Amino acid sequence: IGPSGCGKTTLLRAVAGLEHVSAGEIRLGDELVSSAHTHVPPEARRIGMVFQDYALFPNMTVLGNVEYALGSRFHRGEAARLLAFVGLEGLANAYPARLSGGQKQRLALIRALARRPEILMLDEPLSALDPAMRWQLQNELARLHREFGTTTFMVSHDISETLSLADRVIRLETGRVVADGSPAEVLGVDAA
Repeated sequence: IGPSGCGKTTLLRAVAGLEHVSAGEIRLGDELVSSAHTHVPPEARRIGMVFQDYALFPNMTVLGNVEYALGSRFHRGEAARLLAFVGLEGLANAYPARLSGGQKQRLALIRALARRPEILMLDEPLSALDPAMRWQLQNELARLHREFGTTTFMVSHDISETLSLADRVIRLETGRVVADGSPAEVLGVDAA
């Protein structure tokens, strides 16, 4: 969390390998993936990312978006199983332009999780949704997290969203960590 322009999205992009770092280092587990002299490309990192605008392929169907994410080694029926998991099986042949905001969000999430990434990066994934859809998708995110067990980094400006989804909160200001702890500690409110 943190004010606009403090570096939240840049941090996610650096961890994902979409930005090069000029100082410090980023390790995923024991593996050095970024430093001033090292840069493991994004495709070699086991990271899934969901952007604010969802970044869906408009020329591919819902099913095609998931099949693309799975790659050539997926088992027949896996994409359909994933779509059913998020309730999109009836829209498999639709194109993203036909989907509601919540449906696009669920497609972006399951597409990011399709390859079972070690880390899932969410950059304000619910910011464009109405309050009722946000609440529904917060529950969906929690369910997907339990199902896939993926470590998740999420940028959010919504305090209630942070309280309901986060185990740990890091507050950034002007590119620096100024607080790191439980939601209650960092946000100064009771998480219960």
